[in-house]
Amino acid sequence: MPRQVFLFDPPERFVAGTVGQPGQRTFFLQATDGERVTSVALEKTQVQVLAEKLGDLLDEVRRRGGDAPVEPPPELEDVAPLDQPILEEFRAGTLAIAWESDEEGGKVLVEAHEMTDGEGDPDDDEDEENGDVLRVRISPALARAFVKRALRVVAAGRPPCPLCGQPLDPEGHVCPRLNGHGH
Repeated sequence: MPRQVFLFDPPERFVAGTVGQPGQRTFFLQATDGERVTSVALEKTQVQVLAEKLGDLLDEVRRRGGDAPVEPPPELEDVAPLDQPILEEFRAGTLAIAWESDEEGGKVLVEAHEMTDGEGDPDDDEDEENGDVLRVRISPALARAFVKRALRVVAAGRPPCPLCGQPLDPEGHVCPRLNGHGH
């Protein structure tokens, strides 16, 4: 099957969000442009690392004198749920970000590549050609808004145990710091 590239340059909306209850949430990247909605599933840690690395990239652009906001403009703050219906196009394996300079200062490129069977094989260069990819070009301001929302989404899960830091389930938790006795 030929590789599909879902290109949003730029999207009307680009967010991270979840479906489900804490502890059983599925995380998604979602790009929207008019009626076109692309949703890509990924792991919570991927959302967190993507947000942190995007934040670092924007900080570096600022440090070098580029135009990247410290805080997103209020009009770009997005607290709405994911657009429905959520139809998973693919599950992300690798994520990539880049800064692309242009006549307006620059854009942030975010790519999510489909997890393929050869995932993790360093000798396999074919992954780049085989899997589908979500490619999104956004302004630095929208990237900063994405970071803020993504970190909020990641933090909105189950509260951590004050003793061991592992997530607490509503029905209890077996804490290794208490010799396995639940609390």
